[in-house]
Order: sequence, then C-alpha cells, then structure tokens
Amino acid sequence: MDQPPASPAATRRTNSPFRKRGTPLPTADARRQGDISQLAYLQMGGRDPAVAFLNTDHDALGGRPLAIATASAEGYARVAGVIRAWTAPADAA
Repeated sequence: MDQPPASPAATRRTNSPFRKRGTPLPTADARRQGDISQLAYLQMGGRDPAVAFLNTDHDALGGRPLAIATASAEGYARVAGVIRAWTAPADAA
C-alpha cells in the first residue's frame, strides 16, 4: 500500500523549541513574573538558588512562589518579602 506524500505543512519543522500552549500571560502578570525572577536572582546569589526557590512549594506561602507572585500584586508582595528576608546558607559563605 502506497501512501501519498505528506503535505509540506505536516512535515515542516520550526527552529523554535517552544510550542504555543494557549494565550500569553497578561502584561501585568508577565511583569510581576519577570520582576520576582530578577529579585530572586539578585537576592539569592544566582540562577540555581532562585529557580529552586521559585519553583518549589513553600509552606509559608501556600504554594509555588512563582505562581503566587505572578497571580496578583498582593502575592508578589508576599513572595518579595520572603525573598528579601532570605539569607544565604552558612555553607555558601
């Protein structure tokens, strides 16, 4: 059984590793997400500790800090307060 050749649209690949998965974040949410990421990066000593903090459930905040900070201005303020109060572990010094 011969199959017809696939259409160019069906076989075309893009160079982007990202796929659209719905609507983009509203501008205010995207700004809060970027701002909290930058604050964590600067206060926590780099990318790895910031990413770990932002993407791990935090009991005092009641969820993932990145999601909480992105969702509302009040959430951003709560997460920013935790980040500002954060001190580097003793073994990092």
